[in-house]
Amino acid sequence: MEQDWSVQRVPAADGAEIVLHSVGSGPGIVVVHGGGVTIDIYRRLALRLADRFTVHLYNRRGRADAAARAEPYDGEQDVADLGSVLTATGVRNVIGHSGGGFVALRAAARDLPIERLALYDAAIQVNGLFPLEWVPAARKAAQAGDIARALAITGGGLNTHSPASRLPLAVRTTLCRLFLRTPVGRTMGELLPTTLDESALIQRHDGQPEQWAGVTAEVLLACGGAGPAYYRPINEALAGVLSHARTLVVPRASHDALNRAPQHLVDSLAGFFTAPATTPPTRS
Repeated sequence: MEQDWSVQRVPAADGAEIVLHSVGSGPGIVVVHGGGVTIDIYRRLALRLADRFTVHLYNRRGRADAAARAEPYDGEQDVADLGSVLTATGVRNVIGHSGGGFVALRAAARDLPIERLALYDAAIQVNGLFPLEWVPAARKAAQAGDIARALAITGGGLNTHSPASRLPLAVRTTLCRLFLRTPVGRTMGELLPTTLDESALIQRHDGQPEQWAGVTAEVLLACGGAGPAYYRPINEALAGVLSHARTLVVPRASHDALNRAPQHLVDSLAGFFTAPATTPPTRS
């Protein structure tokens, strides 16, 4: 069934406008998108949830219809903007993907009104498990104007499960030059400096999982069964310290599964957001 999108302008804490794109009916869910992309690739997910939920998408700072990002980047606007969206909509359910998962978890740790938080392949640095040693080389290439090489380094560093990541860098760079001619590739290339800044910020938050122990929301820590292997131990480490969280490995799902929105992933998310609340554990 065709769904109508609505657009609402939400005031941010600094006076800027956040453009909210919403679809569906029922309980609300706010989606915090990943790095290097805009909300456009999440519209399929929103539409597949729209028969059960009202889904709200918005571009984070420095992307598409969003306001400019403050420099130097410290992620504070991302957290504040999510808080503004939650206040304006009254929504208490959040999905965070990749770098957006880092934003959403930071927001939950600061007691923003998040009751249920679903993280998919969240880029959380715990005990050095998230691979970010490639960032300086990628930044050097980007600063030299070689975006294809920077993308190749980034892809090789993150997609450790992919045979393509083991190809010679020159071959990967050639492939990235072709990728940059596609709409998604152009967007990722344009946003690569932003992605590298976010990656550096995530690295600066490396530490023990206990730094997130104050999160009281119900948390679903999901990752793709066909994606990078490092998400599983990260999720398990987080689940060990969060008050009420559970992990989920989604079969046949890669990092982009949230964008592709296969039905088994959509149904898992819907089940999480509609399940009875768990009883917080008793702490001694």
